[in-house]
Amino acid sequence: MTAADAYAELIRRSKELGVLNSCAAVLSWDQHTYMPRNGAGLRGEQMAFLASLSHQKFTDPKNNELLSTIEGSDLAKDPEADATANVREIRRAYDRATKIPASLVDELARVTTAAQQAWEHAKKANHFATFRPHLERIVELKRQEADAVGYKDHRYNALIEEYEPGTTVAELKELFAGLTKQLVPLIQKVADSPKKPDRSILEREFPVDRQKLFAESAAASLGFNFAAGRLDTTAHPFCSGFGPGDCRITTRYNPRFFSEAFFGVMHETGHALYEQNLPAEHFGTPLGVACSFGIHESQSRLWENQVGRGRPFWQHFFPRLQQAFPAALADVSLDAFHFAINDVKPSLIRVEADEATYNLHIALRFELELALLSGDLTVVDLPDAWNTRFTSLFGLTVPDDARGCLQDIHWSFGGLGYFPTYTLGNLYAAQFMAAAKHQLGAEILADDMRRGDFGRLKEWLVKNIHRNGQRYRAGELCRRATGSPLSPESFVQYLNEKCAEFHGVC
Repeated sequence: MTAADAYAELIRRSKELGVLNSCAAVLSWDQHTYMPRNGAGLRGEQMAFLASLSHQKFTDPKNNELLSTIEGSDLAKDPEADATANVREIRRAYDRATKIPASLVDELARVTTAAQQAWEHAKKANHFATFRPHLERIVELKRQEADAVGYKDHRYNALIEEYEPGTTVAELKELFAGLTKQLVPLIQKVADSPKKPDRSILEREFPVDRQKLFAESAAASLGFNFAAGRLDTTAHPFCSGFGPGDCRITTRYNPRFFSEAFFGVMHETGHALYEQNLPAEHFGTPLGVACSFGIHESQSRLWENQVGRGRPFWQHFFPRLQQAFPAALADVSLDAFHFAINDVKPSLIRVEADEATYNLHIALRFELELALLSGDLTVVDLPDAWNTRFTSLFGLTVPDDARGCLQDIHWSFGGLGYFPTYTLGNLYAAQFMAAAKHQLGAEILADDMRRGDFGRLKEWLVKNIHRNGQRYRAGELCRRATGSPLSPESFVQYLNEKCAEFHGVC
């Protein structure tokens, strides 16, 4: 078989797997939106079957033969060629997958399906004990996965590799230590500032039906294609990209808090714009998949915060918001509203956290995950460990587990190693936005947003981020888009400028 024939067969197989995995994604989306409660048992079996079938097809030794044939040929020598990127990433994934027993893949799919249902019930009932046995099993299975894959220094390195290839515990510890050192005093300066917004204007009556219409209008303005997607309601907001023509986002509504649903939709729309603008012709191959979870999070955080909490955005949307909610906002000025949505104040819930305190929420979860995987922390002691560390970081007392260690869905689906990508996403977002402003003109982009025109920024992101898929690893993608390696500098400068603007401190 020639290298060209081997590559054609490899891509055929990869695209076939892409279709299979998209079927599993549809079932997962349904599980979190419309599936009846009693369907959890069967759904677990369905997910386990599809996960096992996907693993079996991907780890077929024939794929190794095809890869070896291509890797030794001229076809994969050009570093800029499609084949080079596809082969590099398929090889990385294949080598990882072949180390994980099929029985473990099957068990993880079955256990996490039941765990997600248990987590939802436990959170509603504020009863950690309901979820505890599921989490204990998940932690044990993720330890087995890390041991099977192999790692250096810490099991966590094997798990973070799934989400952010090349990132290590040592790098993350240094990153979080540096950020915490800069953020804690900044947050304290804001707390000591006499300038405070009136947050109560966000906690008036905002009818859910109008919230939904307004959020849909904003998402469409950003570029979300509703002919190729939809917005639904769930317990924990997420985005599911099934492939070309079908990308679904979700949110949750609070009739007494505007920010919860709206900024959730802005966040998930950022994810969706990435999914909708991946090259459709490469669906099912690495070139049709997002670069990394950190890069994916950069897109959601960019649109949610860099754009959605900016004054130019609201110069366009605030009059429309007042029209949608006249009873709640008729007496509110743009300045007051803009200050309220940018307040810096320690809070209990990660997804409602301001930009300055958000990364402390991630640092907490990172520390606890490390301890769970190493065995230094048991699941039964997790609530107390969470509450103690939370108080030391935020100065707040956690009132219950629903607003503590049960607030996130991630551990229920086995996502240990996922959380650090949120902080990486914040850093990438700030650096990407700074580069876009430099290349396109900061005032030009601001004028666009005042008119409700986001096309110029979106096209910059499509060209520099979305259309590349996994052609480059995250670090290289960042260097190509911004001219510099990833650094906290843009993010810290952005926060300092905001705090100076609103609170007179930096």
